[in-house]
Amino acid sequence: MSILARTPAPPLAAAALLVLLASCSGEEQQTRIPTSVRSETSRPPVEQPAPELLSSQQAFIAVSSRVTPAVVNISAARITPERRLPAFFDDFFGEPLPESPHGPRKEQSLGSGFIISADGYILTNEHVVKGAEEIKVRLSDARTYPGKLIGVDPRTDVAVLKIAADAGLTAAVLGDSDKLQVGQWALAIGNPFGLDRTLTVGVISATGRANVGIEDYEDFVQTDASINPGNSGGPLLNIYGEVIGINTAIVASGQGIGFAIPINLARLIAKQLIEKGEVTRGWLGVSIQPLTSELAESFGLDKVSGALVNQVIPDSPAAGAGLRRGDILLSFGGKEVKGVRELQLLVANTPIDSVVPLELLRQNERLTVNVTIAAQTPPPVTRRPPPAHSEEGHGLGLAVTATEEGDGVLVGRVEVSSAAAAAGVRPGDIILAVNGSETGTPAAFEKAVRKALRAKHVVLLLRRGATTLYLAFPPG
Repeated sequence: MSILARTPAPPLAAAALLVLLASCSGEEQQTRIPTSVRSETSRPPVEQPAPELLSSQQAFIAVSSRVTPAVVNISAARITPERRLPAFFDDFFGEPLPESPHGPRKEQSLGSGFIISADGYILTNEHVVKGAEEIKVRLSDARTYPGKLIGVDPRTDVAVLKIAADAGLTAAVLGDSDKLQVGQWALAIGNPFGLDRTLTVGVISATGRANVGIEDYEDFVQTDASINPGNSGGPLLNIYGEVIGINTAIVASGQGIGFAIPINLARLIAKQLIEKGEVTRGWLGVSIQPLTSELAESFGLDKVSGALVNQVIPDSPAAGAGLRRGDILLSFGGKEVKGVRELQLLVANTPIDSVVPLELLRQNERLTVNVTIAAQTPPPVTRRPPPAHSEEGHGLGLAVTATEEGDGVLVGRVEVSSAAAAAGVRPGDIILAVNGSETGTPAAFEKAVRKALRAKHVVLLLRRGATTLYLAFPPG
């Protein structure tokens, strides 16, 4: 017995149901479900997509098919020691506790990379292979090889691997990241979350991103092409299929904010790692600081751009070229110095013994000097004794005392509500000059302060630890 029979419907409803069933049965042979498959009897909803869409789609397909064979999957294995309970637990229980049954653990991380030469050199991120005791590289055709670590540079997060393949390898073509423009297409290929050779598409959101806090030397390309864990070390590409960056990091709290190391920087690092196994950076021999609007105005600049020299190291390339404290560096090798990070990167990437023109502003006069870049050396470290007693620096809210060296006055106390405190003056700073007047004694400091209070800005030159810096603030 059917369910319909056990649950009878009212006569009119039953009749309507019979008519509906009969109608469905009669039209069964004529009804077709529309599909988007191209055929003689069924056409897609949009038969002629815009040519721009078709060309973009074809470009993405071409980039993926041409570059994917050069993208590799990197598996890095690390051995972590077993964790044992502290010894006082042995005393508590009266005898040593048994060792962990698991022993040392083997941890694996997945990342990406890309082949840069037919003989097996591979570019990736340093953090992908950091601490790895075993590295395996899997190609797009599933061949797997052990990876040999050629060298790493933690300061830029670049690493170079080498594999000995038994057949020819497809190498990626490196582009020119200096020519990138905001708004260009950007494509990322990698292994996010272990999903091999995933392609994502976006645009170049920004170039020259610094002060991100990821690496020591930052000049990132920012993109909204989706980058996720596992993409690290993979290529960022333009629509010509050229590598323009190494995908490196994302902003975890935001979406569509990814960073890539520009390929021009990575190429320089890789060249040194392959040739020497380490990176040697250029050194100028100055301590520099960024300009504030107050400092820029006090030094006669019409915009906040450049790097202010607050110390010249003796016997350095800068000293040999005649640079002085208070110089503002405007361009290096013909490239504008927008700030401290830009200058550090320009100098670091300059080959040793290169002679580079350096444009600077000194006492409202523009000069150009030639400097011979040397190899980078660590800065000297100096220590200063604590203050013994204090005398007031009237008008600035500072208490100062003489130093043993007699080259400045030592700040012992800073009034919290003072302009000096707001500008960043700290106890323990040594004030070397006020508005260009040297302050070797508390009396000289007081005299310089009285004069500075009549100026538009108070400019302090002070030493903090091993470095010197300028601070500027209104006299009020």
